Amino acid sequence: MRDLWRLLRRVGPYWPRVAGSLACALLVGVLSVFMVSLSVSLMGALGDTPGSAAGGSGALTPEPAAPALQAPLSGAGGPALAPLSQVRGDLLAWLRARVRGVPGLAGGGGAFVSVGLWALALVLLKGVLEFLSEYNLRLVGLRVTLDLREDLYDRVLRQPVAFFWQHPTGSLMSRLTGDVARLQKLVAADQAEILRAGGILILQTAWVFYLHPGLSFMLAVALPLMVWPIVIFGRKLKRSSRKSQERMAELSAILQETLSGVRVVKAFGAEVFERTRFRRALERMLGPDRKTAKLGSLTGPVFDLAGALTLAAFLVAVGWRMGAGGMDLRTLPGFLFGLGYLFLAAKRLARLNNDLQQGMAAARRVFQLLDTPPEPLEDTRLPALTGFRDAVEFEGVRFSYGRRQALRGIDLAVRAGQVVALVGPSGGGKTTLVSLLPRFFDPDAGTVRLDGRDIRQVRLSTLRAQIGLVSQDVILFDDTVRRNIAYALENAPLEAVERAARAACADEFIRALPEGYDTRLGGGGQKLSAGQRQRLSIARALLKDPPILILDEATSALDAESEALLQAALENLVRGRTVFVIAHRLSTVRRADRILVLDAGRIVEDGSHAELMAHGRLYRRLHELQFRDEPVPAPPQARSALL
Repeated sequence: MRDLWRLLRRVGPYWPRVAGSLACALLVGVLSVFMVSLSVSLMGALGDTPGSAAGGSGALTPEPAAPALQAPLSGAGGPALAPLSQVRGDLLAWLRARVRGVPGLAGGGGAFVSVGLWALALVLLKGVLEFLSEYNLRLVGLRVTLDLREDLYDRVLRQPVAFFWQHPTGSLMSRLTGDVARLQKLVAADQAEILRAGGILILQTAWVFYLHPGLSFMLAVALPLMVWPIVIFGRKLKRSSRKSQERMAELSAILQETLSGVRVVKAFGAEVFERTRFRRALERMLGPDRKTAKLGSLTGPVFDLAGALTLAAFLVAVGWRMGAGGMDLRTLPGFLFGLGYLFLAAKRLARLNNDLQQGMAAARRVFQLLDTPPEPLEDTRLPALTGFRDAVEFEGVRFSYGRRQALRGIDLAVRAGQVVALVGPSGGGKTTLVSLLPRFFDPDAGTVRLDGRDIRQVRLSTLRAQIGLVSQDVILFDDTVRRNIAYALENAPLEAVERAARAACADEFIRALPEGYDTRLGGGGQKLSAGQRQRLSIARALLKDPPILILDEATSALDAESEALLQAALENLVRGRTVFVIAHRLSTVRRADRILVLDAGRIVEDGSHAELMAHGRLYRRLHELQFRDEPVPAPPQARSALL
């Protein structure tokens, strides 16, 4: 119920539409009572028509019928049916007066025509009210789910990087799309049905109690007996629905992985393997889906059986009352019709309970994601970091991925303007070390400082504004070249975008595209080669122009010609900028000011290329492995390029 209450609170801002919808639903219930009460009027007309009696003349005269339509009706010694019968009788009398002059409608036949016309008017009005009730709630549902998706998206974006290692992309997409769509149906269509059926149930219950209080008290026993199995089914249905949605998230994750890696799938001829994996995921989802289907299918028959038993009990009671002479037959059709409406509304609510339980399972998954604590995006109480001038310092830094220790007591100071290369075996901690700088992670122990200030004590957005990142995994969006380079910098002029592209050696191939800088790249930039995508990523970082630059295998996708062009382009850009370079190709780091060799989470060697070749061990061994067939180049006289 807590999740339902949280969901309903999101409807609060749209309460005028909800109130209007509720009012329309109650009016629909009132009209249903009026429609049922017409049967009482028809029975009254039949009872008072001379042609209905044995041996009667069969003439239909208007005078005897009119009192029956207007006179109070009593039920089994109960109170007179006023004022409802009086209002109904007055309306029917007025309508009969309008049709009395029509040929062939004189006498008691006019009563039937007036009832028919009045019923038609009620149906039309009821349809209008049902439309207004459902339409308003559907609009509310659309707005609530829009707000919910926006909040979910914002919460996901604000999660730390480690969160995305634990939650596959397909699973998150399943919650943002499938689960929220289920909630939209719950808030909109299902709530409209609940209001309408609930209004009918309440008013028809009042109507049958009004007609025959003695008989109607049986409902106090019958309704709980009918509701009890529905509640039991609902609890089981909620559990099976949650499992089904979890399996659907697993299915979405497999689908996302396969489609994004379709080139690898085809290159390895793994279509059959992936189809088998997908089929197994489908079969895992079939179990809870089958249980959900079984419980949903049992709801109707179980309710019908309980309703049939209740109806049989009512009929026995009616027969006993008739035998005792205490039953007014004129009110019996109205009572039975009202009872039928009541059971139909209750059955509809029972089926809606199934949808409600499935929606609550979706709500639990959605609210679990909303309740996940985000990373501290902004704390206005913290001072802003306005620039970087002195040094980056790591003091006693330790960090672990679960039980695996990635960094073990790192002590490092990098002066502003230095170019520092991080090399070493895979898993040594290179990427983890630089990931601490923009606070993708926070260290388990130790401190990272910029200009002597603990980076946890400054505003996160101002910290990240000082850092540019070019990673090995290039991310481009389905947008124009210009917007991809100027990502998050919407007001960047075209001239600045072009300068950044020229600096990244990308301007020439961009202008060769069909629409130049306005060419859309498609999802993931698949229209470009790997080297071209990497250069656009570098241009994006250069346009940001941060004082600190992190290059994580930034040239790994460039061919020899592009790499040479990029080295020349970066020559001036690295001056006055603090650069951290992660590279496995040692040829790209020879000209760095410092080379740090990391192994098993520790800095084991620190120096220039020449110093490490002369005195280092691990660096020299790695270098010899990479260049065993090439002569070692002479140390450069001056640093002419970074990479």
